[in-house]
Amino acid sequence: MPKTSTISTENFFKLASKKIKLNEDRKRILFKISETVANEYAKSNLVNLNFICTHNSRRSQLGQVWAFYAANYFDLNIHAFSGGTEVTAFYRNTVKTLQSVGFDFKVEDFSHQNPKYLISFIGSKKTILGFSKRFDNEINVEPYIAITTCNNADKNCPFIPTAIERFHLPFTDPKDSDGTPEQTAAYLKTNEQIAAEVYYIFAEIRNLIN
Repeated sequence: MPKTSTISTENFFKLASKKIKLNEDRKRILFKISETVANEYAKSNLVNLNFICTHNSRRSQLGQVWAFYAANYFDLNIHAFSGGTEVTAFYRNTVKTLQSVGFDFKVEDFSHQNPKYLISFIGSKKTILGFSKRFDNEINVEPYIAITTCNNADKNCPFIPTAIERFHLPFTDPKDSDGTPEQTAAYLKTNEQIAAEVYYIFAEIRNLIN
């Protein structure tokens, strides 16, 4: 799958962190996540994050990809995963919005229903495997800190036994824009919001462990 970037990943990441204004309630949630991650990091110098949403097709995938990028950017040994309560597909509009900000997607295993992509960015030494899966899929290394990104996942996953801690961090679902003239802008907006909040989390982690 060709890359269609119009801006570097680093520039988008930094600009999002400056552009998006977070209210105090949101900052409190984000800081609590950072604090929990930093505390776990201090124990073993490694933390796994699992972003969870119902279909693992949009917001949870964006969360995983940006956390993958942020771990490299802030030089932290944090591994990012994602999953859902159902298996669908890494939605094509989610792929496109990530490509537009510099991420590279290579098809690892083609399937019309649920293809698998190797995801990277300029300067990355590692890749992650992106595809839709349940939150308890074997690829999601335990133990992990769970971050649920949509209301349905919050209601449908009241208990995740393997999670060290669980946080609910909902984001606007761009799904309603599918097939409309607002589609590209809606996905980019959610992409930007998630990038900004992941930046905030990882910057605080770095500050806390220094």
